[in-house]
Amino acid sequence: MESLPLLPEKITLIDRSGDLDADLLFPFALEELLIRKVGEGADPIVHLWRHPQGLVLGLRDSRLPHAPQAADRIAKEGRTVIVRNSGGAAVPLDPGVVNVTLITPKPVGKIDFHDDFETMYRFLGGVLADWNTGVAKGEIAGSYCPGDFDLSVGGRKFCGIAQRRQARALSVQAFVVVEGTGAEKAAVARSFYDEAGQGAAPDSYPDVEPGRMTSLAEYAGAGLTSPAFCRLTGEWLARQTQVRAADYREFAADEDIAAMMRTMRERYGFKAAD
Repeated sequence: MESLPLLPEKITLIDRSGDLDADLLFPFALEELLIRKVGEGADPIVHLWRHPQGLVLGLRDSRLPHAPQAADRIAKEGRTVIVRNSGGAAVPLDPGVVNVTLITPKPVGKIDFHDDFETMYRFLGGVLADWNTGVAKGEIAGSYCPGDFDLSVGGRKFCGIAQRRQARALSVQAFVVVEGTGAEKAAVARSFYDEAGQGAAPDSYPDVEPGRMTSLAEYAGAGLTSPAFCRLTGEWLARQTQVRAADYREFAADEDIAAMMRTMRERYGFKAAD
């Protein structure tokens, strides 16, 4: 893996991967506030988090003809469903998926967002280098949340990357499928699109094929668990740069996060089907 010239010299690590948020909007609301703090001069931040059972939709997903009905059905099956404010398409979450977000200031005069995706690719490739997984980048046709910076091993996707920009800072968000099977997670996304996309143009949503996804544990062996991946991330970062562990409350009060959650729910959510 190449060197990481774009990795910040100092990073604050907020590892919340053991919390398993009950409300899926919480980490997104927290990150909205963390981006503001970094924009105001705080050191860059890496945020790690997981969720028990969820489905995160992109804005485009939420506009499909039967999206509210599909989301309501999936919620009744036990998954929290939300619409996020960053790019990308539907992503199923469970404890085997680790979400990794890198929050940095926006460089002056820089407009190419691919550089930020490249940094996340190199970041995750570095974390996984000891497993010799051979992480590749490039869109994996048939995967959920497809994009130019899909990360894959053995030709199957295990990670997708999205971005959220504010005036003075940005976040690059990656979901990393560490445990479980790629097929079972892909089936959740496929189920949503099969219902939500009825009546829509075929190219308005991904055609998800379960065999195009994998997990790192499927590929590299059962020893690579979600907690182990989070530990490796912290250890690898500490070898690359100056890392300080912190509690999220240093940057955002719980009441402010709750207020942001209400704002995001009103702005990006939709009413469930009757």
